[in-house]
Amino acid sequence: MGLWPRTFLLGLLLLGQGTIQAHTSPEEKALEEQLWPEWQTLKSFLFSCTSKKSEPRVPSKSVHSLRPSDIRFVAAIGHMETPPDSGTADPLKQNWTENRPPQACMGVVTVLSDVIRHFSPSVLRPVCTPGKGAVPHDGAEDLWMQAKELVRSMKGNQQLDFQNDWKLINVFFANTSQCHLCPSAQQQRHVTSSLDKLTRVLDHLHQEVPKAFVNLVDLSEALGSLHWQPGTPISPSAEPCRCSGETSQLSRVVTQWSYQETWERLLASSKYNEQESFAVVFQPFFYERALPPPSGKRPLQDPIALALTLWNSMMEPVGQKDEPFSAREKRPVKCPSQEDPYLFTYRNSNYLPRLPTPQAKFEVREGAEISCPDKDPSDTIPTSVHRLKLADIKVIGALGDSITAGNGAGSRPGNVLDVLTQYRGLSWSAGGDHNLSSVTTLPNILREFNPSLKGFSVGTGRENSPGAFLNQAVAGSRAEDLPAQARRLVDLMKNDTSINFQEDWKIITLFIGGNDLCDVCNDPFRYSPENFTSNIGKALDILHAEVPRAFVNMVKVLQIISLRELYQEKNVSCPRLILRNLCPCVLKFDDNSTELASLIEVNKKYQEGTHQLVESGRYDTREDFTVVVQPFLEKVDMPKTPDGLPDSSFFAPDCFHFSSKAHAHAASALWNNMLEPVGQKTTQHKFESKINIMCPNQDWPYLSTYKNDVQDYGSRLLCSDRAPSASPPTSVHALRPADIQVVAALGDSLTAGNGIGSKADDLSDVTTQYRGLSFSSGGDSYLEKVTTLPNILRKFNGNLTGYAVGTGDANDTNASFNQAVPGAKTKELASQVQTLIQKMKDDHRVNFQGDWKIITVLIGGSDLCDYCTDSNLYSAANFFVHLRNALDILHREVPRALVNLVDFMSPSVMRQTFLGNPDKCPLQQASVFCNCVLTPRESSQELARLEAVTRAYQSSARELVESGRYDTREDFSVVLQPFFSNLRLPVLEDGSLDLSFFAPDCLHPSQKFHSQLSRALWVNMLEPVGRKTDTLDLMADIPLPCPTQNEPFLRTARNSNYTYPSNPAIENWGSDFLCTEWNPSTSVPTSVHELRPADIKVVAALGDSVTTAVGARPSNTSDLPTSWRGLSWSIGGDGDLESHTTLPNILKKFNPNILGFSTGTQEETAGLNVAVEGARARDMPTQARDLVERMKNSAEINLHKDWKLITLFIGSNDLCHYCENPEAHSAQEYVWHIQQALDILYQELPRAFVNVVEVMELAGLYQGQGDTCVMPLAAQSNCACFRGSQENSLEMQELKTVNWNFQSSISGFSFRPQYLQREDFAVVVQPFFRHTLAPLNNRGGADLSIFSEDCLHFSEHGHAELAIALWNNMMEPVGRKTTSNNFTYSRTKLKCPSPDSPYIYTLRNSQLLQDKAAAGPKELPWATPVAAGCGLVVGIGTVMAWRALRRRQRGNPPISLNTGSF
Repeated sequence: MGLWPRTFLLGLLLLGQGTIQAHTSPEEKALEEQLWPEWQTLKSFLFSCTSKKSEPRVPSKSVHSLRPSDIRFVAAIGHMETPPDSGTADPLKQNWTENRPPQACMGVVTVLSDVIRHFSPSVLRPVCTPGKGAVPHDGAEDLWMQAKELVRSMKGNQQLDFQNDWKLINVFFANTSQCHLCPSAQQQRHVTSSLDKLTRVLDHLHQEVPKAFVNLVDLSEALGSLHWQPGTPISPSAEPCRCSGETSQLSRVVTQWSYQETWERLLASSKYNEQESFAVVFQPFFYERALPPPSGKRPLQDPIALALTLWNSMMEPVGQKDEPFSAREKRPVKCPSQEDPYLFTYRNSNYLPRLPTPQAKFEVREGAEISCPDKDPSDTIPTSVHRLKLADIKVIGALGDSITAGNGAGSRPGNVLDVLTQYRGLSWSAGGDHNLSSVTTLPNILREFNPSLKGFSVGTGRENSPGAFLNQAVAGSRAEDLPAQARRLVDLMKNDTSINFQEDWKIITLFIGGNDLCDVCNDPFRYSPENFTSNIGKALDILHAEVPRAFVNMVKVLQIISLRELYQEKNVSCPRLILRNLCPCVLKFDDNSTELASLIEVNKKYQEGTHQLVESGRYDTREDFTVVVQPFLEKVDMPKTPDGLPDSSFFAPDCFHFSSKAHAHAASALWNNMLEPVGQKTTQHKFESKINIMCPNQDWPYLSTYKNDVQDYGSRLLCSDRAPSASPPTSVHALRPADIQVVAALGDSLTAGNGIGSKADDLSDVTTQYRGLSFSSGGDSYLEKVTTLPNILRKFNGNLTGYAVGTGDANDTNASFNQAVPGAKTKELASQVQTLIQKMKDDHRVNFQGDWKIITVLIGGSDLCDYCTDSNLYSAANFFVHLRNALDILHREVPRALVNLVDFMSPSVMRQTFLGNPDKCPLQQASVFCNCVLTPRESSQELARLEAVTRAYQSSARELVESGRYDTREDFSVVLQPFFSNLRLPVLEDGSLDLSFFAPDCLHPSQKFHSQLSRALWVNMLEPVGRKTDTLDLMADIPLPCPTQNEPFLRTARNSNYTYPSNPAIENWGSDFLCTEWNPSTSVPTSVHELRPADIKVVAALGDSVTTAVGARPSNTSDLPTSWRGLSWSIGGDGDLESHTTLPNILKKFNPNILGFSTGTQEETAGLNVAVEGARARDMPTQARDLVERMKNSAEINLHKDWKLITLFIGSNDLCHYCENPEAHSAQEYVWHIQQALDILYQELPRAFVNVVEVMELAGLYQGQGDTCVMPLAAQSNCACFRGSQENSLEMQELKTVNWNFQSSISGFSFRPQYLQREDFAVVVQPFFRHTLAPLNNRGGADLSIFSEDCLHFSEHGHAELAIALWNNMMEPVGRKTTSNNFTYSRTKLKCPSPDSPYIYTLRNSQLLQDKAAAGPKELPWATPVAAGCGLVVGIGTVMAWRALRRRQRGNPPISLNTGSF
């Protein structure tokens, strides 16, 4: 089909609101359908322009204020057909055939007519006038004949008022000889000749037709300028035209514009534009480059596109008609503007010709001065490029495109054609015209240091001209052309006898990419960032492989988007047709379009790819060769005039290439970049500023390279692959360094950066937080100067956010996501986490859900510094809990995160540094800095405890990570980085410690230390889990490794194929004793409220089989379960604490001579353990009397003077048998029996402290076992009340209520007045059993290791947990006691007496007596759980209903077997 597909026509023309109807008479309809069937699709379509049809207005009297609504008639002359015979012809010879209807012409005028009908509904049917005769005429003759026929038909048209109606007449012609695209005088002669031949036609219209707007439409390119277009033009040429000169794209675009400008200049000054009722306007048709029509479609077979393009051209002022024709790209129909609602003529466009008149030679003066004290070369020719002075350079060369070739650099303003001239002598990077005083170029600056410099270009000419020399840039080149340029450059240098190829030092500058970006939208694959970088790499590879002694400048591609400002600013005179054709992908899209956003992203990737290629170290393998990225154009803005307009003086007349002024600025910016250190190079040269040429640093006069710019605390990253994943990864186990978008850190003063930058003698400055230098989160400067984790990551992703800069506390803006707080303890880590999360959510730079984050946590040092002040608060158990809480929050709330958990510095290192240098370290402030680490004596017990706690801290962190707790989500993981575990201190040659690694306080690391920490952390992050380095040698040279092709990810346990080790077999259930306060009172206390653990002389216990330790160890026979009294939690004394955790074994650490504990399994060695298997509360008074008798009868016990610790635990059997006889086992009965026992103890025993342990929550403990534990038959028949009830049954609800009532009822014993009367007696309820849940193992199942074989009693593990929980309750104030136990095993869970309050807590020394004692006997105690209170109320109805049900269903009650009871 010759025209667009029908469906596409409809889609194109649905442009807005309003409808256009093509009105035809019945007799004309058949003709229209015959001429153009596809026109049927245009019968109705929407139009975007707003018309004011309802407002009658007088038609314009002047053609220069002619509106579309004034037009009454549309016509055209000149054939647009393409018959099969294709020949060459003269410009104005027309080949037409009478029998062939003018379909294309009719299509164009019909579309124009219908567009105008939107404004003028009365517009008449359009006309295309055919020529006459059966044989071809001369072209001018034929057009004249058509013009006469058109005039005749208009005069005879009864519907047209010939004198008063405005007419739109289109005159189509073509020049297929290509002479119109020849430059300069040849083109001028051709246009003048063409106009002369059209004069007869235009004269006839001018003389005969009043009120006419004539479009002179040039279809030369549409008919013949594209080689893929066959067909016969309207105006065949008798002779082919051969242009001289270049035929590049630039040449074609510039001559196109010049051709248009020539026509407009001639017409603007012609007689055809002098009257008010007649005008002729030239309308060009040029194809957008790189976009030929779709395959098989000829230009004139698309009259709809031609017509709409013609209409849009009429809507643009003369001189601004810059929209090329495109049959592929459908553009919207333009509308008359409110400011300019008329068709544009030369007069109302205020058109002024831009072609200059010939003048004298244009002199370019853009000179500069340089006065440097040292312009001498090195004393001897350097062998290293990293010690290269400017005067050592002997040869200069350049590669690139038309910018480096110097197109238009010396062109006079307005002389657009002269942009084709390559002013290589003015080129910024290679030109050598004149000298620096008049022309600023890189060679001219270098010649101030070495006048014998060779290789620069002079004068004008192409790359193969003699004056080009080693400037081998080629106009129009893209990155893919660089390798060929590099090849030619190498050959030229090798073959030039004036160059010593092996010995002479060379500077070669590469600059490419503008043309790639201009075409990227037309071929995204060809001009992809990957291909761009690859092609540059090929060129650099050639230079690297073949050119000795070379310093290569790789200039980053500029930020090309700024060109849009110049293009869009209508107040700046620019040939927009040239701009649009030279760089369509930058200029043709709307500001907010996705295409423009894509271009910006590609531009950025071009820049990043160049950087990554060069900084990979690929070109630093030889000492005499390097490539350095010079980024002064990276963020360049459009230079502006004082009025704020784009300053076109920096551009050649085409507004695309650089003028000599811009070349001078680029040369100075390149020069300065070459001297600026890597990482500190200017990335945004200010073209408006005065040219300033730097001098080399006298202390360091060398060209800046990556290697010679690495300073004491900097590092070099030699990674070739710095690309992110092809698409953002969804798994933390496939995370590359370049995928990281956000970096953050948590911790204490080490991470906050205290003292990093402090001078050696400035102790007070250690309080300054140098966050920008912090190893895990600092972002000061750049990697070559400051080594930090963020600076390393920025080499992979320049858009990294979150790093800190400068100094300040965590609340300062520049702290960013470094939320570490000096002095922070682990318990404060959760608060830091919450603050960090909120900051990330609030930061507009962060996509909280989508961005990958690295969070580094280092904590624990401050806890150790205060450990001795409160060993409970800073216990390993609490360290574990606080660290877990913080990591849990991160795990729960932060998506896409990898958390580095770093070990803290060992206290022994701190001591060795601080105490080992008394003359340099502030020993007098040891207690202020870190009291518990620095003040203990060597070999003291305090120091031993501290080291044990340190190991426990480290084990806790490892245990937490290896639990797998944080590997349950695909996008989150915590990895332990162990490099800090073993630190080797730096030692000087004289054997003394190198304190330059430490801040003035000898504790905090200096910048030198932090640099090593950063390197070690990076190394750890790339090492597989299980094979990570756990030693840091501060004196070692630690190179920064790179991700490998096979292992490109940051390492986690999963991508390391690492399986966390299963917990090692526990040899025993002992505990580590870490308390430092264990001395007894100076004299035996008389008050129970001043009782220290070491004051206890006697221990005793009452209870059931839990206290006799039935089943604590597996039975070797099928006999009845054994009571392992020596392992009993509250009274057992087998072995010692390190092997068996029991309350007596803990007390032995305070008083090794304690009495009363049980050993073994025999009654004879039961000691004061009077518990009996199967006992219930009713048995407690009997056990109390038995205990009193044993104490009185013991020869070892001083009944009146020895302090006694008695533990009473009862109630399990009462609950297990409650359902048999609820009245006998009520809470009232339960409390009454216990009170009787306590009364006996109160009356008979002086100096006694009684622990009353709340009964456990049986439902939670035993139902949590599920079906994983198979209970022996004997045991199943006991505690049947729980075993036989379903979870949510009425029976179970009543049992839970009774359980709660038991607990709440005895919780008031701490407040009973009768036990508060004596100074030497106290009853304290220990509630750790109140909320009991079955413990879980690492796999989330029930941990049965705490239960005995019968699944009813506790194992040795369970007894150890009960002992720890009881002891820790005793160390907690009344009112603040722990009411649950999680059974998580750790050897370091034991709390210690507080130095401020070293006593076992009672109601009085908990400072609660005055407030709470009175309330005790009258009401439920204050500490009763809300659930218990609710249970009492709700339980009444439940119990009544259940009892009624039991009366109907109960059979014989189960037989009680003591062997299975508690």
